[in-house]
Amino acid sequence: MKVDGGFGSDLAKVPEAAKELEAAGYSGAWTAETAHDPFFPLLLGAEHTKTLEVGTSIAVAFARNPMTLANIGWDLQSYSQGRFMLGLGSQIKPHIEKRFSMEWSKPAARMREMILAMRAIWDTWQNGTKLDFRGDFYTHTLMTPFFTPDAKELSPFGPPKIYLAGVGELMTEVAGEVCDGFLCHGFTTEKYLREVTIPALARGRAKAGKTMEGFEIVGPSFVVTGTTEEELAKAAAGTRQQIAFYGSTPAYKGVLEAHGWGGMQEELNSLSKLGKWVDMGNLITDEILNTFAVVGEPERIAPELTTRYGDVISRISFYAPYKADPERWLPIIDALKKA
Repeated sequence: MKVDGGFGSDLAKVPEAAKELEAAGYSGAWTAETAHDPFFPLLLGAEHTKTLEVGTSIAVAFARNPMTLANIGWDLQSYSQGRFMLGLGSQIKPHIEKRFSMEWSKPAARMREMILAMRAIWDTWQNGTKLDFRGDFYTHTLMTPFFTPDAKELSPFGPPKIYLAGVGELMTEVAGEVCDGFLCHGFTTEKYLREVTIPALARGRAKAGKTMEGFEIVGPSFVVTGTTEEELAKAAAGTRQQIAFYGSTPAYKGVLEAHGWGGMQEELNSLSKLGKWVDMGNLITDEILNTFAVVGEPERIAPELTTRYGDVISRISFYAPYKADPERWLPIIDALKKA
């Protein structure tokens, strides 16, 4: 199992953080699109490492278009010499329309078309194929030599792998059909992964005439741990609030329903509209916390993650405070890599 971490969005700190992750034995590092651009840190991370894979988990797809994403993906893949992973997500309608001022409609169908359009653009740049992509949402029919990157820039590693994040079955099927991997949302449980996510991915792969072989699943990442009781309690409190925040989202209700907790979604949603974030976290019981997260001392983390997900995921996104106690943490990271 590959073990990934993250180096945040503070550009001044990325070079050192990337070096430390590589030295600690992490396979890759992901950035998220929150308060900063997710792509700039990856350039610095790639510059200051030699083997560390770098990717977005996630970049908001619908805040961009296929051509801009194709350019970004091409350049980062070229510069990193094949170590870039393009992880995309749809976000939700209010953010796309009200934060990004972009169009929202039929997200699963739109995402499928966006990824196919990117692949068509890359094919044009790599192989000289005439660009003639015509879809319901995106049309790309113009490409001149002046705007065409040198195909040698991606030789011999080819275009970047595309990963897609999702929770609902339709988006998950799209990932299986047109992507190279799937980013499990943090708001995913073992039960939901096995009973809903993986069957949906398999249906998507079947549509494309493919099996699950070679398809990467990046596992859920809620881990509550610490080297003291105080650290563990603080991590648990923060994770309860994060679970509650995700649980308040109507689109994620299906995960709660899989465990018989569907009624909690409306309650969490009502509290979120009142800004009662602490109250929301208090609704997350120990049972719910332990269902979504691995909870315990550092030595428990690797065995528990392996038991839950070892036979179904290819890599795990997991960040440990190894700098504080390397003699304790580095063997744990190594154990996960051997799982």
